Amino acid sequence: MILPVAKLGTLAVKTFSKPIASRIKKEATQHPKFRQLIINLAQANHRFTTQIQRRIYGHATDVAIRPLNEEKAVQAAADLAGELFVFSVAGELSYSKSKKFSIRGKKRGAAQAGTREKLSCLDRRVEEHGTCQRTWLTGIRQRGHNCK
Repeated sequence: MILPVAKLGTLAVKTFSKPIASRIKKEATQHPKFRQLIINLAQANHRFTTQIQRRIYGHATDVAIRPLNEEKAVQAAADLAGELFVFSVAGELSYSKSKKFSIRGKKRGAAQAGTREKLSCLDRRVEEHGTCQRTWLTGIRQRGHNCK
């Protein structure tokens, strides 16, 4: 039951966040300062991923890496910004759900601790009554034994 609801929730989050992500992409390509920032980020990301790939495949890493052209860099960074938004929304929902379950678990644990304490108190009372009854029975037996 929970799995279909979770899938529907995930689909709803993606559906609602996609238009916002596309808006971020559009704004990223048009705003001049933001455009320069994302170009720099895209170029740094390109250099990093290229170096990692070269290390994985065993190629030389000290060679010059040709930068992306400006349009490819803007497009790559805008796509990355849009996807980061979608993932951040999904991550925040996941975090808030886990926090909610954690709080619920703590409350349940506190209630169980209270119940355990009540049971412990009842156990002590039963033990006290049992001790009193044993003492009473011992006294009766002794009195009955003395009558013979």
